[in-house]
Amino acid sequence: MLDGTESAPTTLIPSGGTGSHIAGRIVVLSRSAGTGWRWAMSAGEDTSADTSFSAAGAAALPWAAGDFVILGYGLRSSTPTMSAEGIAASGITFGTVTERADDAVATGHTARLGIATGSVSSGSGTQAPTLTATLSASHTGVGGVLRIREASAEIDVAAQSVFPPRNLVSLTGMAAEDIVSATIERDVDTDRTAVRAASGVDVTGEDVLLRVDGEQPFGVAVTYVATLTDSTGGQWELVSDAITSTVTADVISDAVRGIGAAVTIQAWPSKRRTREATVFNVGGRLVSVGKPRSGAQAQVTVRTETDEDGEALQAVLDAATSGVVLIRKQSTLSGVDGYLAVVADDEERMWHNEVRFWQLETVEAEAWPDVLEAAGYTLADVADNFETLQDLADAFTPGTLLDIALFDFGA
Repeated sequence: MLDGTESAPTTLIPSGGTGSHIAGRIVVLSRSAGTGWRWAMSAGEDTSADTSFSAAGAAALPWAAGDFVILGYGLRSSTPTMSAEGIAASGITFGTVTERADDAVATGHTARLGIATGSVSSGSGTQAPTLTATLSASHTGVGGVLRIREASAEIDVAAQSVFPPRNLVSLTGMAAEDIVSATIERDVDTDRTAVRAASGVDVTGEDVLLRVDGEQPFGVAVTYVATLTDSTGGQWELVSDAITSTVTADVISDAVRGIGAAVTIQAWPSKRRTREATVFNVGGRLVSVGKPRSGAQAQVTVRTETDEDGEALQAVLDAATSGVVLIRKQSTLSGVDGYLAVVADDEERMWHNEVRFWQLETVEAEAWPDVLEAAGYTLADVADNFETLQDLADAFTPGTLLDIALFDFGA
């Protein structure tokens, strides 16, 4: 990212082969707003040798008021000069186009390079552009436009004040960039994992995408990365601020239902894996034919400290989506954090206090299907905070439904 205080840049032109010619100019843009740049290009060829240069772009580009354009022209001769550079697209009005370069390379394989800049003053839509110019002598050539737009899309993350901890990830400002697909990933030490129900989401015409992450590790910094694809196929990445989820216990949860229990992992002595196999005696040689190795099976002992925690664990085991739970250490630990199918459980109560010990017969499992979105705040959460719709409207005046979706009703 340049801020305008850098020294003059240098360029390196690669050596070409017989008949090749390379030329270029550096153009500097200053961004007044937004979060970055978005660009797309379209190029074409003028095959009619006359003084009216006209090259129709092969690709249609999305246009909006304020888009900046850089026009580029190339001729296979240094003789013709250029003037009156321009651009047109159906339904789009472009402002004044200013010539920035009309350079001749008169040695070797001669050529002329032209550059001009302008912007869209009004109109919107997806249209193929046509580049025009006036030449001082008849010739053919190529032309292309680089459409540049100040980016508006942003990614933010906020911790919801609930147990188990959940992060609300919001993508906003996508409509102005013609974003058609979005993916949100959780990034921990450069290891990326797709957030539930956030892979390749069709957001055509949508300005906002919200997803709840209820599967993040505890005790480590997490960032979220959004990969955005626009209508031209261009891809862009946005990165959120770092956020760390902290808890005071280990956690067994169901992110799909949004429920969980605070526990202490008391013992996890071993993991056992099996393989179904048959041994054949072939001419005195033993041949083993087996199926793939199973997932790890283990007996996990956990402890709950209070009746409230014990009943919360009962609820998780009763209602676990597909019989699968997510177990996470208070400070994430590889080999412990993961998904388990609980096939049997024994509850041992203490007669003199609220402590309970649980023997969980488990098998390592895959995560829940990606189509199942993690639970966020529900209408019941709204009802717990407001008695009437008028109360809700008064609290968010002025405001939009997005303000309600981003509000922390658990606070």
